[in-house]
This record gives sequence, C-alpha cells and structure tokens, in this order.
Amino acid sequence: MIAEAVRRSPLADYRDRFVALSAATRGDILIRELPYLAQINLRADPNDGDLMRRLASTLGFLLPVVPNTATSQGDRRALCLSPDEWLLVGPDGQQEVLQQALRNGLDGSFGSIVDVSANRTVLEIAGPKAHELLAHAIPIDLDARWFRPGRCAQTLLAKAQVIIERRDESAFQIFMRASFAGYVADWLLDAAQGLIFLSCSDKDS
Repeated sequence: MIAEAVRRSPLADYRDRFVALSAATRGDILIRELPYLAQINLRADPNDGDLMRRLASTLGFLLPVVPNTATSQGDRRALCLSPDEWLLVGPDGQQEVLQQALRNGLDGSFGSIVDVSANRTVLEIAGPKAHELLAHAIPIDLDARWFRPGRCAQTLLAKAQVIIERRDESAFQIFMRASFAGYVADWLLDAAQGLIFLSCSDKDS
C-alpha cells in the first residue's frame, strides 16, 4: 500500500481560533490564512529597458521599480523588495506558469528565478481594527497616509521577519516563513485578546 500525501497548511489548526476571534470582535478583526499561494523570487536588472519591457509583456503588467511598492494585474501581483528583487505572487498552482513567463521575459538575460512558495504562508489581517492590532507588533509606521494600498515592506512582526503588504484601506497581508507561522499567529491572537479587554474596559467605564 502506498501512502497518499496530504497537503496541510502551516496554520490549519488555527482556523477555528481565527473564526472565534472574528466573532468576539464582531468583525473588527478578521484573520485568515491564505495558504499555498504561488511565490516566485526574481532578481534582474531594472535598468535594462528591453528586459523590463519583455517581462511586462510576458507577465501582463509592469514590474514596480520603486522598492516597497507593488503592482498587479488580475490575480497576479509583484512586490518590489529591493532595487533588483521582486516577489511574484499568484494563485495556488501557478508556480510553473509564473516561472515560465519570467524565463520567457529574461530570454537569456542575466537573472535569477526561484520558487519560494513552500517557504512562506500568508496571513490576511482585515477589519476596522486591523491597523491597531498590527501597530502593536510592527515597528514601521502603517499610517494609511503613506503606507497606503500598493505599498509593502520587509520588517519584523514581534521577532519574526515578515513581508507586509497593504491590500486596501483595512486589509493587510503578512508573508512569513512557515516555521514562524505558529509564533506569529499566537502573537496576533494574544494581542487581539488584549484589544478586546481594553475595548470592554472602555465600555464599562
């Protein structure tokens, strides 16, 4: 008998706790895992105009060239992590499609394409108090006046290295190594309980 491999996300055991948090906060804080996203790391020369045009053609959208910004088209997006490094993100199962698009775009030019999908999972934190929750853990300023939709950054959440992307006015996505996922989830859940306690105390006073 051959055992069948069963795919299991790093935070599968946290789903009920995330649902309970949403209920306890009446939707003010919503946390969910977005597992198995296709994630491809690209290194290339942004000053090579022909290369950038080829990549835009094969991907279907322009890569951002300003670090800490993101661009997207449909269900694909690119996060600029440094002047010559991007994280391409797409739906589950698009790893090879994205890699082939990048290979076609490079077309022999110097560059690096690495599938890092298995390295990270993603948490989406949304709701009216998402910013307040993350502000307790992340040292960078998440004020919407500058960290607006279309911005991203490499930073720390508590003591874990993460990439944070602002998706809209009240939703963020956190990319973290799978080995730190439980730590990050526990930290956020504990911090959220503190916000619930403070909210209840304010109402009672």
